[in-house]
Amino acid sequence: MNNGLGLHILMEFNECTAEVLNDLVFLEHAMNKAAEVSKATIIKSVFHQFSPQGVTGVIVVAESHLAIHTWPEHGYAAVDFFTCNSGMDYMKAYDFLKEQLNSKDHSYKSITRGIIKTTIS
Repeated sequence: MNNGLGLHILMEFNECTAEVLNDLVFLEHAMNKAAEVSKATIIKSVFHQFSPQGVTGVIVVAESHLAIHTWPEHGYAAVDFFTCNSGMDYMKAYDFLKEQLNSKDHSYKSITRGIIKTTIS
């Protein structure tokens, strides 16, 4: 992790199927499975269905969290994957989710979090 305390992956999923992005049960299952395939240790998941549409959910894992926010009307989902364990494979989660969300246009970027600065006295 290059002297950081964690790695934050920002995943962008565009041109997704609207029905999938509005299906709380499906999304909760998919996000839990994404956590599993990345080798995360799942603690708890909490998901909420918005009216008239959209879902927000968080999977709390021992290594930190995965979160999703969907906008079915735009065919868009934002997924945050934060880990403080370099043994996790976020690319497996990314590949799994782009399939599950039927995303035709997707990208991600990673950010090192908690850069440790040493002070010399």
